[in-house]
Amino acid sequence: MKTTAKLLLTIMALLTLAACNKDSYVQLTGYAQGGMWGVKYNSKGVSVRPAQVKSQIEAILTNIDTTLSGYNKKSLLSRFNEGETIIPNELFIRMYDYAYQLWVETEGGLDCAAGPLFDIWGFGFNEGSTPTDEEVKSTLYFSGMDRLKPTMEEAMKDEHLWGPWLALEDKREEAVNTESLVYPQLNYNAVAQGATCDMVADYLYSIGVKDMLVDIGEIFCDGVNPHGEPWTIGVDRPFDGNNNPGADLDGIWLSSGGPCGIVTSGNYRKYYVVDGVKYSHTIDPRTGYPVKHNLLSATIVAPTAAAADAYATYCMVLGLEQSHGAIDFILSRDDIEGYLIYSTADGQMNEWASPGFKLKQ
Repeated sequence: MKTTAKLLLTIMALLTLAACNKDSYVQLTGYAQGGMWGVKYNSKGVSVRPAQVKSQIEAILTNIDTTLSGYNKKSLLSRFNEGETIIPNELFIRMYDYAYQLWVETEGGLDCAAGPLFDIWGFGFNEGSTPTDEEVKSTLYFSGMDRLKPTMEEAMKDEHLWGPWLALEDKREEAVNTESLVYPQLNYNAVAQGATCDMVADYLYSIGVKDMLVDIGEIFCDGVNPHGEPWTIGVDRPFDGNNNPGADLDGIWLSSGGPCGIVTSGNYRKYYVVDGVKYSHTIDPRTGYPVKHNLLSATIVAPTAAAADAYATYCMVLGLEQSHGAIDFILSRDDIEGYLIYSTADGQMNEWASPGFKLKQ
């Protein structure tokens, strides 16, 4: 009887603890970066009121928009891309330096200065569609981080302003106007949403939050959910037209309970078809063309959402199994895990997961 009573008391205590934990969770939502954002966090031990937390998150999102958005024509990024002299803020400097680092690390596979390529294919900040081979070749000549300084510190060495004075001469072999200047065109779409998640997470950490899930198109999570269990995230099936996240899942990723970003990149939502040919939004900045391979989506878990965002895109550039492909890249890294979904020769879907990627079907 004593054993039974003790067991019942233990169960009741656990249920009470779970209920208390669940009651301490706060969910905030809003609109930013062309979509909805959501944050869920455990407010236990946090003195800042939810309304104030939401206000601070919105301030972070506004800073991102006015600094790095290519769709906001008054942002620092847009003004820089137009050749205007700007005074870079701390965020602009940090993002630029990280972008250059990624370009070096991936040997040009990730190039945030390849904005003109995305524009001519219709996946950038300006309209475009199916350029000619000559247009691609011409655009390649004035795209790329190799036209820029390795760090913002070097770029600003002789000036306190960063703008038209940094523009290099057009390096095309046969430029229409050899006296013209072509300004670098930055596009941070491959990393900005992940970086935004990290910035929001950093703020939540600063006010004492330990358990959180930050969803701003990409995801960062840490700790446990309201049920006291590690967070779980659905991985969508990457078939063309699957535009409703969570509606058709391939599986569910299980967090280890530690801090990490998780991001999926794929070619099943942003693409168009011309004369029966599919053109995806993943552009290989080394060739100037949309990728054509059987890798449908890449889900990456990394220490930060910015890294997960960047490496998921990089995997989509690499493709699946060719020499130095996505599988080799993931296995070469101790700090990331990956889940790749690809099409087989008979048109079916198959999956590959790295050893540390926890998934339940």
